[in-house]
Amino acid sequence: MIFLIGAAALCSGCESPSGEARSQDFKYTIDTFADLKVMRYRIPGWEDLTLRQKEYAYHLSEAAKYGRDILWDQNCRDNLRVRHAVEAILETEGIDTACAQYQGFLVYAKRLFFSNGIHHHYAEDKFFPECPREYFASLLEKAGVQDEGLLEVIYNPEIWPQRRSTQTSGDIVKLSAVNYYEGVTREDVEKYYAGIVDPKDPRPISYGLNTKVVKGKDGVVRELPWKIGGIYSPAIEKICSELEKAREVAENDIQKRALGLLVEYYHTGDLRKWDEFNIEWVKDTIGTVDFINGFIEDYNDPLGRKASWEGYVNIKDFEASRRTEILSANAQWFEDHSPVDPRFRKKTVKGISAKVINAVCLSGDSYPSTPIGINLPNADWIRKEHGSKSVTIANITHTYDYSAQEMPTSTLAEFAYDQKEIDLAKKWGTLADEIHTDLHECLGHGSGQLLPGVSTTAMGEYASALEEARADLFGLYYTADPKMVELGIMPDPNAYKAEYANYIRNGLMVQFTRVEPGRPNTEAHMQNRKLIAEWCYEKGAADRVIEKKVRDGKTFFVVNDYEKLRGLFAQMLGEIQRIKSEGDYEAGKQLIETYAVHIDPELHKEVLERYKALGLKPYGGFVNPEIVPVMKDGAAVDYEVVYTDDYLGQMLQYGKKYGTL
Repeated sequence: MIFLIGAAALCSGCESPSGEARSQDFKYTIDTFADLKVMRYRIPGWEDLTLRQKEYAYHLSEAAKYGRDILWDQNCRDNLRVRHAVEAILETEGIDTACAQYQGFLVYAKRLFFSNGIHHHYAEDKFFPECPREYFASLLEKAGVQDEGLLEVIYNPEIWPQRRSTQTSGDIVKLSAVNYYEGVTREDVEKYYAGIVDPKDPRPISYGLNTKVVKGKDGVVRELPWKIGGIYSPAIEKICSELEKAREVAENDIQKRALGLLVEYYHTGDLRKWDEFNIEWVKDTIGTVDFINGFIEDYNDPLGRKASWEGYVNIKDFEASRRTEILSANAQWFEDHSPVDPRFRKKTVKGISAKVINAVCLSGDSYPSTPIGINLPNADWIRKEHGSKSVTIANITHTYDYSAQEMPTSTLAEFAYDQKEIDLAKKWGTLADEIHTDLHECLGHGSGQLLPGVSTTAMGEYASALEEARADLFGLYYTADPKMVELGIMPDPNAYKAEYANYIRNGLMVQFTRVEPGRPNTEAHMQNRKLIAEWCYEKGAADRVIEKKVRDGKTFFVVNDYEKLRGLFAQMLGEIQRIKSEGDYEAGKQLIETYAVHIDPELHKEVLERYKALGLKPYGGFVNPEIVPVMKDGAAVDYEVVYTDDYLGQMLQYGKKYGTL
C-alpha cells in the first residue's frame, strides 16, 4: 500500500527532523507548468556506500527504468502512440519554438510526460493541448509523423475521457481507458474470476494481478499474462537482465534469493512465485539498499484487481530510522490497544520492518509523481504470517519542504484561521506529519484482520479509498496517544494538534485545489481524506468539535476540541475496520458515496480562487538524479550522482535509452 503526499508540506526550518540540512545553493524546483511543478531531490548517504552497494543500486535502478513503457501502455493503449509523436516533434529542427502556439504544445508535452499518458496523473480525466488542432497537425507533418487517427485520440473528448472511470452508473470496465481489459464487460470479468477464486483459501492467490483479460472472437474470456514470452516481453527481458546483474553484487544471500525468485516470476507469470518472492523480500531487514519492482498497486484498475507496474530503489537512512524501529518494536502494543472490535485485531503481529529511506531512483507508477511512504507486500495473508516492510521516504518529503521555502506564499498562511494555528503548524507541523505517515505505513496498513471466509477483493471499487482511510485513522488516533510521548517519538503531548488541524483543513478544503470546477472527488487518497474530515465534521456538529467560520468572505474550518476529535477518529476506525473485516460492501459503498465524492460547488469555487491568487502549483513530481559509472581500464571504479535540472531532457533521454515497446 502506498501513502501519497496530501497538501503542500509544511516546513519548520532549514533542517529536517532527521537531520538532512537544506542546501542553500541547490535549487529544488526546476520547472513549473499547468498545475504542476517539477523538483529534483538529493541522495543523502550515497557517498557512504561501498562500491559494491553503489553497483547494486545502479543495476536495480536500470531495471526500474526499463519498466517505464509498461506503465504508459497500461494507462491507455494509445499513450505510446501519442508519446512517440510528441518526442518526434520535440526533436525536429527548424520549428519556431518561440511562438505562442508552440508554447501551448510544449505545456501539453510536459503534462503528457508527467502523467505517463493523456490523462491527469491524479484526477484521471483526459487533458488537451493548449494549441489548435490544425497547428498540432502541422507539427506532426514537420516531424514526419504519419499516424491516421492520432489527432482524434488527442483532441476528441469522447475518446478515453477517463483513465479509471468513477461513474456510479454504467459499466466502469468499458468506460475506463486503462489497458487491462479488452472486449469484456464488468459482468464478464467478475463472472470469470468468480469461477477460479476460492474465497476460503487462507493463502489466496492474487488472481489477475499480472494479466490482461480479453474476450476472443469465440466469445471465450481469457487472461493474457504480462511476462517474458507474453505481453510486455521486450521490457521485462531488459528488466530481468539488469536484475541478474544486481543479483551478482547483492549485499546478502536473502537479496540474492529474492531477486532469483523475482526473475523466475517474470519468466513464468506464476503468482505463487510472486508470493514466494515477497516472502523472501520481507526477510531482508539488514540490507542498506532495497527496491520495489513489479506489478504491485491496483489503484488504477476500476475493479481493484490489476496492478500497475512500479519500480523504486532506495537506501536506508540509519539515523532517521530509529523512530520507525521503535514503532515496529511496539507493534503488538498498538494492535492490542486499537479502538476496534477485538475480533478484528491480530492476536500476533509478525515481522513489521520499519525504516526511513532516501530514494535513489523512481520509475513506473512512482515517476515523476511519487509516494512519501510505502508499506508492502499487499497480500493480507503474507502480512499476517510473514510481516511487511514499511518505509517513510525522507528525501522526498524534505524536498517538498525545501521547495516550498523557495516560494513567497503558502497555503498555510491562506487557509489557517489565525496566527495561533499557523504558529502551531510551523512549530510541529513537519514532524507531526512525518510521525503520522510513519504510523500509517508502519502499523496502519498492517493492522487488523479479515474474518474467515472474507475475500480480499470484497470491497471492490471502494477498496483502495477505504484501506487508505483505515490506515490514516490508525495513524491519526495514535498520533495523539500518550504512548508516543512515552516512547520518545512525539516530543510534546500537544504536538499532535498540528497534524489534526492540518488534516481537517486539507480534507475539507485545501486538497480541492487539485480538482477542476464541477468535477467530483475521484482519487482514492483524496476520497479517503474527505471521507474522514467530512464524517467527523458532521458527527461532531452538535458539540462543535470542528467549526466552520467565515471571516472577510473567506471560509475556515477550525478544530475546537482535539480530544473529542480523537474520539471520532476512534469511532470511525472501528467502523471501517468492521466493514473491511466482514466484507460489508454496501456499508463501504455508502460511506464513500455519502462523504467522499461530492464537493460543495460554492466552497470549491472559493478554494480555487484563493489558491489561484497564491500562484502555487497543487501537484509536484521529480526528476531522477543520474547515476553514472566512473570507468577505468574497462571497469567501474565508482558510481557518481549527477543532479540534472533538465526535465524535458530526462524525459527524452529515457524515451531513447529505455524505450522498449
